[in-house]
Amino acid sequence: MQAVIHLIDDDEALRESVAFLLRAADFEVKGFSSAQAFLASLPDASLSCVITDVRMPDMSGIELIRRLKDLKVDIPVIVITGHGDVALAVEAMKLGATDFFEKPFNDDLLLASVRGALQEQAHHTKRHAERAEIEQRLARLSAREKDVLTGLIEGRANKRIAFDLGISPRTVEIYRANLMTKMQADSLSDLVRMALIVEMLGSS
Repeated sequence: MQAVIHLIDDDEALRESVAFLLRAADFEVKGFSSAQAFLASLPDASLSCVITDVRMPDMSGIELIRRLKDLKVDIPVIVITGHGDVALAVEAMKLGATDFFEKPFNDDLLLASVRGALQEQAHHTKRHAERAEIEQRLARLSAREKDVLTGLIEGRANKRIAFDLGISPRTVEIYRANLMTKMQADSLSDLVRMALIVEMLGSS
């Protein structure tokens, strides 16, 4: 699927110039003269990346980023600033913007930033899809299988897990074999990796 770059700037000349640059690099571009116009398009938008001016009438780039966070719209935002607006750009970065550029900016650097943002977004999406799949597998484990899994992830040997749970080592081996099958894990390191993915993304 072709990446869609949403370009938001009230300066029509700059918007057309940046749009030309992006289309020449094989991106699909949708231009907006205001943040409100972009937000109005959100329900039907194919989201890939936003490039927005930081200083616009009615709704600034900063306010747009806050609004996207409120709406839980997970999309990389690159901010364009005028001379003397670096403080605003830093504020945008603190709110989650992926990058900022001062006008006039280097075309190649902007394109590199867009590609990097899209690559990071694809990685982020893949990780969350993987997490959802792992959580589905975890949900199929019995309570005892989860107990054994916890012991394995904590690095305990089968005998120690058996002692802690008050069951025989042989029973632990059976639970371990079952959970390896249910989790579709080829090895103990696979199990640890899955647990780390769920743990790392659990709060995001």
